[in-house]
Amino acid sequence: DFGRSSELAFVVEPSDDIAVQEQPLILYCQVEGIQPITITWRKNGVMIVDSENAFMLANGSLYVSRFQRLRGDGSSDEGEYDCMAQNHYGLVVSRKAKIQAATMSDFHIHPQNAVVEEGGVARFQCQIHGLPEPVILWHKNSMPVNTDNERYTLLPKGVLQITGLRAEDSGIFHCVATNIANVKFSREARLTVSGSHSTVYKDPMILVGPENLTLTVHQTAVLECIATGNPRPIVSWSRLDGRPIGVEGIQVLGTGNLMISDLTVQHSGIYVCAANKPGTRVRRTAQGSLVVQAPAEFVQHPQSISRPVGTTAIFTCVAQGEPPPQITWLRNGQILETSDHIKLKNNNSTLSIYGINQADEAIYQCLAENSAGSTQASARLTVLWADGLPSPPQGVRAETVSATTIQVSWEKPLQNTKEIIGYVLHIRKAADPVEMEYQEAVSKSTFQQLVTDLEPSTSYSFYIKAYTSRGASKASEVTVVSTLGEVPAMPSLFIKVINSTTVQATWEPSIKLGQHEGFKLYYRKVHLSQYTGPVLLASNVTAYNITHLDASVVYEVKLLAYNQHGDGNSTVRFVSLRETVERTAVLNPPCDCMKDEQNNKTSTTGIIIGIHIGVTCIIFCILFLMFGYRGRLLMCKNVQEQLSTPQIPRSQRSATGLVLNGATRRDRDDRDLNGKQLDMNELERLFPASPSQEQQEKGITSAHSLSAPHNETQISTLPLDEFSIIEEQPDPLPKNPHGSSAAAPALDHGPANEG
Repeated sequence: DFGRSSELAFVVEPSDDIAVQEQPLILYCQVEGIQPITITWRKNGVMIVDSENAFMLANGSLYVSRFQRLRGDGSSDEGEYDCMAQNHYGLVVSRKAKIQAATMSDFHIHPQNAVVEEGGVARFQCQIHGLPEPVILWHKNSMPVNTDNERYTLLPKGVLQITGLRAEDSGIFHCVATNIANVKFSREARLTVSGSHSTVYKDPMILVGPENLTLTVHQTAVLECIATGNPRPIVSWSRLDGRPIGVEGIQVLGTGNLMISDLTVQHSGIYVCAANKPGTRVRRTAQGSLVVQAPAEFVQHPQSISRPVGTTAIFTCVAQGEPPPQITWLRNGQILETSDHIKLKNNNSTLSIYGINQADEAIYQCLAENSAGSTQASARLTVLWADGLPSPPQGVRAETVSATTIQVSWEKPLQNTKEIIGYVLHIRKAADPVEMEYQEAVSKSTFQQLVTDLEPSTSYSFYIKAYTSRGASKASEVTVVSTLGEVPAMPSLFIKVINSTTVQATWEPSIKLGQHEGFKLYYRKVHLSQYTGPVLLASNVTAYNITHLDASVVYEVKLLAYNQHGDGNSTVRFVSLRETVERTAVLNPPCDCMKDEQNNKTSTTGIIIGIHIGVTCIIFCILFLMFGYRGRLLMCKNVQEQLSTPQIPRSQRSATGLVLNGATRRDRDDRDLNGKQLDMNELERLFPASPSQEQQEKGITSAHSLSAPHNETQISTLPLDEFSIIEEQPDPLPKNPHGSSAAAPALDHGPANEG
């Protein structure tokens, strides 16, 4: 490796410039590196010969004594200039410098007369083209406009804005354009300020919105926006993409013009100017795009490298810019032509040189160019070659062993074999590019190598290098040989039973089959030795039906793929149709159509009868529940009436007697079968009445007396422990159908006393 000072490189390169007619021009070029160094200049790719008008200075710079945009012979000093430097190791070319003549055209836009009411906005504009960009100043009544007045705004593109007009602003205006080529004056325009300030409401309106601009980084952009309205609208700026405009380098000129200093690529975008009526959402907008270009610059420079003969050299050159730059490679100042061993990848950002030799030693340059500018970077490739390296291996032979294997053999070099530490076999498909090559290392005592895992029917190239600790020999002669063809692989086979005499063989196409011409299908009864077939099928066929089979035996089916190299291995399947026939008989018995029809009719009748029976049962159940519930209610009512003992007032007991179970005491005395007398005092002692009940006049009557005349009441004698006397509150006695009174049954009254 060499130090930085030994590399041939540019210290100063020529830059773009604008030259003045008939004035001298100097283009600078300074180079460092190992001497001797020769410097030459080119214009538009043609070598410049020293002459009285243009010659090279001692420091390598180019001097043009009198720059001419157009000479008498039709030639011009305008164009693209570059500087070339060369030494023993190579040649480098500088970036291209664009030289243009300073010019100025006539004004193509002049200011126009204007009549504006007081308090309004006036705008004058003049436009002119020139190189470099002319500086435009404004004069009022032949005197420079006072730029200290905040109401006067001068924009770089030749625009004058006057806001809040007053009577003293009236006058005659014109502009003056100046650059190194010339000075020019525009026509005059009169401004008239009329009347007083109007108070009539006016909607916001944008008089002039921003223009589309394309600038370069570090320049200044001015986006114009001037609005009118009453009340005076508020002007604001935003980006269409919603990103913030920021504050650094941002300035507002006048009442609404946006100025962005020191442009960067991030400033590119669409800018929106909005004029808002104060206190409302009424607004008007205008927009313009800003495109910021950036000259090409390197993110990663190529680095000088030293590599032994036969190895690979790789240079990397990464550049950025806006628009993205185009990368071009030079070799010793000439456009690099790609070949089998010189490749460009990754949009030309990577240069690879395979199997380098002495002829590849040179200076390689990376040129990055776009519409905003160009740049270059260089690197040197040094090819290491040591004395006493082995000569190339001899007698390289390659023999095909199989469809995937080749054996390569060779003999040791003729010279300088003592320091050999091993051999490297270089392998590549003959149709592949050089970068697809791979290597296999072999010991120094081995002179043959079995190369496996190759592809069938494919040509491969081989060459050998002998290696020492100081480097590699030159490559041996290249030998090319092809692998054998390969028979197809085994196909996948599936058997499907169609019916009792037919099966279907299906298989799937696969890339594993390789190149095949078709398929062969065989089948036989397993107890026989002879196959039926082969049935030859095309390569695109994937199914075949085997018919007229015997359902009582087992069959063997065999399928294989074949090509011009022979038959591949077969796939075998066994199939029996007997189980299929038996299963079909069980699942599908013979059809007795008359019986089935009769069964269908019977089934239909049975369904109808079943529905009627079901409905009838439901109706009977409902009726049973209804009548059963009603009978239970009546039964409960009778039981309550039988268990209830009605009472009569104590004052009536002597007259009517005590009623027990529907009979008066008098009746009971007359009809007592046992002749026993019931002592009233004993009853009162056994069943005393409560004092409260004695004070009330209550009648005790039998519930049974309601339904039978008094003289027909049946009297029954009960033991004392089988009856009770219950007194209840008197209720109104309803009239029975016969006109007699009856006591209502007692409800929810417990016994006053029980015995």
